[in-house]
This record gives sequence, C-alpha cells and structure tokens, in this order.
Amino acid sequence: MKTNALRLLDAAKIKYEVIEYKVDENDLSATHVAKQLGEDISVVFKTIVLRGDRQGLFVCIIPGDKEVDLKKAAKASGNKSCAPIKMQELLPLTGYIRGGCSPIGIKKPYPMYINNSCMETEKIYVSAGARGMQIHLSTEDLINYCHLTLADLV
Repeated sequence: MKTNALRLLDAAKIKYEVIEYKVDENDLSATHVAKQLGEDISVVFKTIVLRGDRQGLFVCIIPGDKEVDLKKAAKASGNKSCAPIKMQELLPLTGYIRGGCSPIGIKKPYPMYINNSCMETEKIYVSAGARGMQIHLSTEDLINYCHLTLADLV
C-alpha cells in the first residue's frame, strides 16, 4: 500500500525504506513501534500537532520515548503557550489518524519543528502515514523535504 507520504517521497526522488510492523490497537506508542522494529527508541520519532496562542497550528517531531515540553515548543514556535490539539481534530487538520500521523504530506504547510537530538543519527524513523508502517530515511532528507526547524522540544 502506498500512502500519500510515500508517493510524495517518490515524486521528490528521496530514498527511503518502508518498515511494516504489527499494530497493537491498545498500544499505539512509539515505544511499542520501536520494539516491533527492533530499533532504539531514540531514532523512532513521533509527530505531535499543537495549537499555539499566537501562531496557530504547528507540528513537533520528537523522539518516541519523550514528551513534548509545551513551554519549549511554545518558545520555539513564537507562541506564549500551546497545547496538543484534540484527537478528533487530527484527521481533519492533517489527513492522518492517531498512530499514523506522518510529518510528510500533512494537509497544510504548518510550521514544523524537530528535536535537536535528530542530528545524533544519520537516519530516522517517522510514520509512513498509516498505522503499521514506518519510513526509514536520511535525517537530512527529512529536514530538507519538510522544511523542519531544529529546536529543543523535550
């Protein structure tokens, strides 16, 4: 199955590998995904959509075992405060569901930030846009393609 994220990477001629894993509907955590992939959690990143009080919606991509620090995320995005969007808003705003939200191919070009720790690894995992699929690609390619801003988010 080709997701929108994969079609976009193909069109941009960006090299990637799709890794499929068994989905546990009761555990959609990145920690579970990393275990399924047999990878260190520090290279499996999750996508969080937040709403700031000044700038509106923005996206944070952080290591799977970390929680986004709302103060740091607000500061990085030019907001005074921010909060995660409601779960029922995720699909209409991004085109993706919980456990399958990819930073690649989100409906609108929201500002996107990735945690600085991504620079510690040459390759990174992010959702392929569907539960049970991860994209393994160059960290640099992800940053450039998604126009990510490096920030301290955790």
